[in-house]
Amino acid sequence: MKTVSNVLSSIPRTVFTVMSALAVEHNSINLGQGFPDTDGPADVVQAAADALMDGRNQYPPMPGMPELRQAVAAANRRFYGLDVDWQSEVVVTSGATEAITACLMAVLNPGDEVVLIEPLYDTYAPVVRLLGAVPRFVRLEPPDWTLSRVALADAFGPATKAILLNSPMNPCGKVFTAEELAFIADLMLHHDTYAVCDEVYEHLTFDGARHIPLMTLPGMRERTMRIGSAGKTFSLTGWKVGYVTAPAALATNVAKAHQNLTFTTPPNLQRAVAVGLAKDDAYFASLSSALQAKRDRLASGLASLGLAVLPSKGSYFISTDFRPLGFNGDDVAFCRHITEHAKVTAIPVSAFYDAPDAPSHYARFAFCKRDEVLDEAMARLRVHFHG
Repeated sequence: MKTVSNVLSSIPRTVFTVMSALAVEHNSINLGQGFPDTDGPADVVQAAADALMDGRNQYPPMPGMPELRQAVAAANRRFYGLDVDWQSEVVVTSGATEAITACLMAVLNPGDEVVLIEPLYDTYAPVVRLLGAVPRFVRLEPPDWTLSRVALADAFGPATKAILLNSPMNPCGKVFTAEELAFIADLMLHHDTYAVCDEVYEHLTFDGARHIPLMTLPGMRERTMRIGSAGKTFSLTGWKVGYVTAPAALATNVAKAHQNLTFTTPPNLQRAVAVGLAKDDAYFASLSSALQAKRDRLASGLASLGLAVLPSKGSYFISTDFRPLGFNGDDVAFCRHITEHAKVTAIPVSAFYDAPDAPSHYARFAFCKRDEVLDEAMARLRVHFHG
């Protein structure tokens, strides 16, 4: 028989699937995959349930329900001062992962180059390659996840079509500064490129760090596609509702990509997310404060065990260097070991790199869990490593 897709055949099972299955097998506390273990706001969930019962369950408009597109436009104005036309500049997708694919489809042709910053979410590079484009990687330097401006500038060239920027960043919790964003914007203008901005953790920042959408910088409004996620903002990751804000010329192509990927997104969930985006400022402020407390709780526990804890200014995640424990093995072996023997699961950070020479001594833990779950995980690790 003829061969199947070379690109898809070369992609291994996602590390989240592998480690989550291992966690189930060993009855382990799963601090690997980034999902909360409690539901989001009750009024948002109730709005979704109510919306199922009012006879509007057929195909919604392909670009998204007017209620949600209007709410996304209003949120852009409320939080970032962006003036957005909901009818021509907002597209609703079935999750942020689809939104990333749709945005890349909107601008890429085969042979184009895309700048990607490692460590990176594990769908970025495969999607770029599936579209016939070429990823160009730039690495942040741990432990502070420093961005080398020389390396970033070197990654841009005549064939560069776009940069895919994730801030706040998974897995390392970096929040790009105003100075870093200005440098990226200058490179984009110099090389005439677009930006796909994965900003799903936009409201989850800590220690006074402020999320700044690249779209708000001079010259970026017409070049940027900005992605948000109801899953992360409302702790409802299974709903898979994402939204793209983009200039009309780009949003048209994003909508065409969405049309040929999933076409629509469940209307009741869209209408409920619109309710969520209209919640008061106190709700959005509480997201950061509550998660920062959980980050501090987990960081303190991990440090007390002897792990070196790396900074995390945003997202659900914190990374650790396990070498001080004296473990003799790489990060994959470490994460398997603690899953099987301590009954606590983490994710090897090398899974967020494309090349085999990735750092191999870091493990990522998710702290978006109930306090008692985090405490039990630390107790299990303490017994395992220190008796």
